[in-house]
Amino acid sequence: MKLWGGRFEKETSREVDDFHSSIHFDHRLYRQDILGSIAHATMLGKQGIISPQEAEAICQGLKQILKDIEEGRVTFSVTSEDIHMNIESLLIERIGEVGKKLHTARSRNDQVALDTRMYTKEAIDEIIKLLLALEEQLLTLADRYKETIMPGYTHLQKAQPVTLGHHLMAYFEMFRRDIERLKDALKRVDVMPLGSGALAGTTYPLDRHYVAQQLGFSSISRNSMDAVADRDFVLEFLSCAAIIMMHLSRFCEELILWSTDEFKFIEMDDSYSTGSSIMPQKKNPDVAELIRGKTGRVYGNLVALLTTMKGLPLAYNKDMQEDKEALFDAVDTVKSCLSVFTGMLRTIKVYSENMLKQATRGFINATDAADYLVTKGVPFRDAHHIVGKLVLYCIQNGKVLEELTLEEYRQFSDRFEQDIYDAISLKNCVSRRNLPGGPAPDAVSQAIEEARKWLEQQK
Repeated sequence: MKLWGGRFEKETSREVDDFHSSIHFDHRLYRQDILGSIAHATMLGKQGIISPQEAEAICQGLKQILKDIEEGRVTFSVTSEDIHMNIESLLIERIGEVGKKLHTARSRNDQVALDTRMYTKEAIDEIIKLLLALEEQLLTLADRYKETIMPGYTHLQKAQPVTLGHHLMAYFEMFRRDIERLKDALKRVDVMPLGSGALAGTTYPLDRHYVAQQLGFSSISRNSMDAVADRDFVLEFLSCAAIIMMHLSRFCEELILWSTDEFKFIEMDDSYSTGSSIMPQKKNPDVAELIRGKTGRVYGNLVALLTTMKGLPLAYNKDMQEDKEALFDAVDTVKSCLSVFTGMLRTIKVYSENMLKQATRGFINATDAADYLVTKGVPFRDAHHIVGKLVLYCIQNGKVLEELTLEEYRQFSDRFEQDIYDAISLKNCVSRRNLPGGPAPDAVSQAIEEARKWLEQQK
């Protein structure tokens, strides 16, 4: 007999039990469910809704169930539908009639909202720690390569010279925003919904603030219907997760490109690479490719839940059970990707000489040549046109700007003088960009110093 079965004359069919049951995935909420139930039972006893002795018996029974689950001595039942009913059934089986009092002044609607919020809070904390570890690694590499000149790209075409350290710090900023987004989202996750009942609260004299304090929540929900119908906090987390994966995917795409023979900027460590079953020479960046591929499934989780929620009337609907698998999969995916990506990044080999070699091609100092003319009194738009003609001349004659003679330069403008060669030196091109946020080694050092202070504040 189902715990809710008093109104029914027939048992649900086995097929419906299997279809309806969520225990095969929501079993991972066992700890949150039990801790929430302990706080609820303690409050019931404190408020005199049940006796202190009954509250103590319930709490002790729940603690033993928690211990047994963690030691692998509990088998969950599909017929009990979900983690909430499984634990309540186990409690009644173990401590008898008093166990039936646990669900006083509570619905599975506010219970599942509580469990999901507790789970999401913990997941955010864990993901932030993984992001901070990645940020530490990025700072280590950025500091090591702050003077390593490489081509910067727009449209995947060589654009202007930067340093590898500066390039890595761009990703540091992306992941910093991810951390800040998660911390901001946490404010809206950190709301205790228990006491909202099925949708209309309860007539019992609950102390909701006491339960929130016991469970470490900073506030309680303000509307009972919203509390049980809300999954915005899951959607917001999934949005944060999708953006994290987008950043990882962009980074992986660059690492994959850089590891090709055409670029040869980096090489993946053997421990983060795979081979081919047919081609003996292959060393494939499968880890980076998998992270790039898994981004799609996190996007899918977000879109799936948005679609589930879009047409639901207030308050709770069974459709909302679909939030768990999307949430759990996104958490698992983001955590595993962050962990393996950090290890992969830590072990890459950088070919600085190849980066510099490629930086000498593609006329990435052309803007600096134009800026040089501006310092000689030429309007920038005219300078742009003159250097464009210079580049065309170089292409037609198989040269780069550094190889032109002064006489060749002066064919295009009499403002060119001997100091043009200093102006277009790649090292000078980078070092002169010493603005805050720029690629000059000094500016990158300042960015790294500020970033380290920020990281310390997050601990």
